[in-house]
Amino acid sequence: MSRKTYQVIVRGRFAPLDDDQRARLLAKADEHDVFQARFTEDGTVTYERALLAFTFRCLVPATEEDRAEVVIGRAEALAAAAVRTLGAGSQDLSSVSTDLDDIKVRRRGP
Repeated sequence: MSRKTYQVIVRGRFAPLDDDQRARLLAKADEHDVFQARFTEDGTVTYERALLAFTFRCLVPATEEDRAEVVIGRAEALAAAAVRTLGAGSQDLSSVSTDLDDIKVRRRGP
């Protein structure tokens, strides 16, 4: 069975935050700046200090038979878990995935 890898971006909003959750997220905001974003199998969460929304980037391994809904479902579950680890909830998730095999790299000429 052939393996594939998808690059997935999940966007969502934080569930309503209490003062303690806001303080914890703000204390770690620099660690979750967009410049820290990486596509990894564990994924990375980024957010702004306004604490309205977040973005989660991850790589999802899959088989040739896995449909887009399965890949996105895995990514969204990872995103929700990552946000829970930060001490917050998530809502209104939307995702886009790209099969890494479909990405064409343009090489610069001499």
